[in-house]
Amino acid sequence: MRWGPDAVVGVLVVLLGVGLVTAGVVWKGRAVRPFAASRARSVAQREYARDLQRAADQVIAAARRSAGEGEPAIVTVEAVVRATRDRYGYVGVERRHAAAALRRRYEHGRCAVDCVTDAYG
Repeated sequence: MRWGPDAVVGVLVVLLGVGLVTAGVVWKGRAVRPFAASRARSVAQREYARDLQRAADQVIAAARRSAGEGEPAIVTVEAVVRATRDRYGYVGVERRHAAAALRRRYEHGRCAVDCVTDAYG
């Protein structure tokens, strides 16, 4: 039984296709499903902290825009909690986490000059 050039090319194409499908299944599985539950929890915690800080930044910016000339911007922890729920879809946002994120962004953005907050109370 002799193999012709068409048969060899056909077998190579099939093997290449099977290899690509296998690689896609393996890599897609890794990207979608974490290897361990602890890794999934740590990723979720990092995303939660990042979303809280983004919400705090957005609330500070909105308060600064809405403050009148010469008035301080009033930034509340409840506004950060509300923004995190509304924009990022978190159901259970703890007030102490929102206050900590607001304090970090308040100090980072030098808000003491033109803002007032209840995050320190």
